[in-house]
Amino acid sequence: MKIFNVCIFFLILLFEKSSGSSPPYEACISRRCEKGPSIRFPFYIDGLQESFCGLFKISCGSSGYPIYRLSENAYAIKQIFYDSQFFSVYNVAIDNFAENCLSEIRNVTPPAPSVGVASESRLHLLSRCGQSLPEQIILKYGVNCGAKNGDGVKLAMLENDLELNSAIQQCETNVVAPVELYGTEGRNGMVDYEGLLRRGFSLSWKTRNCTICEESGGRCGINSIANGFRCFCPYGTEYVSCQPTTRKNKSKIILATAAPAGGVVLLLILAFCLRRKLIIFCPCMESWKLATEDEDLEIFLKNYGSLTPKRYSYSEVKKMTNSFDTKLGEGGYGSVYKGKLQGGNLVAVKVLKESKGKGDEFINEVASISRTSHVNIVSLLGFCVQGLKKALIYEFMPNGSLEKFIYEEKSSMNHQLEWETLYNISVGIARGLEYLHGGCSTRILHFDIKPHNILLDESFCPKISDFGLAKLCTRKDSIISTMAARGTIGYIAPEIVCKNIGGVSHKSDVYSYGMMVLEMVGGRKNVVAGADHTSQIYFPHWIYTRLCQGEPLGLSVIKDDKENQQARKMLIVSLWCIQTNPSSRPTITQVLEMLEGPLEAIQMPPKPFLYDSPSRSASSEGFTK
Repeated sequence: MKIFNVCIFFLILLFEKSSGSSPPYEACISRRCEKGPSIRFPFYIDGLQESFCGLFKISCGSSGYPIYRLSENAYAIKQIFYDSQFFSVYNVAIDNFAENCLSEIRNVTPPAPSVGVASESRLHLLSRCGQSLPEQIILKYGVNCGAKNGDGVKLAMLENDLELNSAIQQCETNVVAPVELYGTEGRNGMVDYEGLLRRGFSLSWKTRNCTICEESGGRCGINSIANGFRCFCPYGTEYVSCQPTTRKNKSKIILATAAPAGGVVLLLILAFCLRRKLIIFCPCMESWKLATEDEDLEIFLKNYGSLTPKRYSYSEVKKMTNSFDTKLGEGGYGSVYKGKLQGGNLVAVKVLKESKGKGDEFINEVASISRTSHVNIVSLLGFCVQGLKKALIYEFMPNGSLEKFIYEEKSSMNHQLEWETLYNISVGIARGLEYLHGGCSTRILHFDIKPHNILLDESFCPKISDFGLAKLCTRKDSIISTMAARGTIGYIAPEIVCKNIGGVSHKSDVYSYGMMVLEMVGGRKNVVAGADHTSQIYFPHWIYTRLCQGEPLGLSVIKDDKENQQARKMLIVSLWCIQTNPSSRPTITQVLEMLEGPLEAIQMPPKPFLYDSPSRSASSEGFTK
């Protein structure tokens, strides 16, 4: 009973604290419909939040999901990626596919520039077609929907269908619906058109990023008087952030919070210092926190539906790993164990540390890798979410990570790779990155390309892994916003650390790729504090000088001219990749073209500088996109 009273007392104090907040701050608290993601700026739920809390009006539909209306279409929102500024939707008319396939679906014309269709594939729903339409086309592309309305769809065809243009000319009605295709889907054989419509597509928006405001303790919204972005704070309204920048702001905070909240502030300080002890006296707090985190994860997994791989229980994970008896590796995220599925296939099971909070890295991993299908991207076969226990199950890579093969001080003679193999690995990684940056429906930026995250199968085919720091964005986005630094020291692009260098983009992955390939060629870390000579401390500078002066490269044994050309090609391309100014770097597609082309066609780049000013490292013949 005493524990219960303490909990009630603590919650009452928190309520009193919040009741002293400013009205806009309270009005713009995130809300949810019965199902689906939480809604906050730039969206607002009509009737639950004030219109100044966002730009785009949302309603709660009869199915329980939030509904966004666009071009006379009602779309259920499955997931919102606030950081990357896009959201996945599907047309609610698909819930009654047989009746509403055509009559309730309209062409989509986004009201630019506020909202745009991020998907690039289109499905054409054709009806009232002429009798001269070839029978083989009808058999191949025929669908059965909308028949009860008398104007049923005769054909459904994707944009890449060869017969599309001739079919459109013979059909009176052509309704175009955006869809998302994964890998080679839609190009091989029959297509599940209903499944494509149910999967939906992505919409993107362009507004001021709310991260700065939210990280400072505020909630974003619109100033109805000035009609501009505002950060609503507990004590009033600021333009960008709730961080006090003037004496006036500080006095405002003191006047607004000192009298009613002095005791609460003291209690919160004690709670922070004695968090574990407080949870012992008030276990309801911890159980509420865990329940909220579990709910967020479950909502995410439910919204992704068929995109997510198979789900396993924790007991099944223990069984497939034989109670975690064979550890393959360990890192800041947790540990990786060898396992075996019931069918006998070997797997690698990554068990995340329990201190990972809301599971942001877990969600990143599933959201990113579930959208991929490529020979140079590791396959996610399953996952486990059970309270604090989270695990990811991947295809097993017999040769482990690239890291153990490239550093001469770590690898034995049996682990040293031939130059042909190193070259093929560098090309394979580039192909995987090219797919992530432009080959799938949503652009994926990895942000942690390094040897440890490149896995090798039995044939030394490289596969990019560990998408815990990845960001999803639309393929139209050239520059993205990211507040926190992402990556690993030694591979992280300079613009992620120093914002004045340039915008964060897919070129940031190119930088990490270049640093990694330099280490593959040099057989050493790029920065070696204990090198014999000062000039050798930073490998890119040392190797650049030798290339320009035509001196021997001083690398591991090179047998013939072919290997010499492969090594030089990898080095020159890598030096282009690590240019300080992102606009001077090539795209990953241009990297592939240089690697697979003749060495004579590749020009020497400017000498790379360590996080120097853009003007010094930019080349007049740099790569701008």
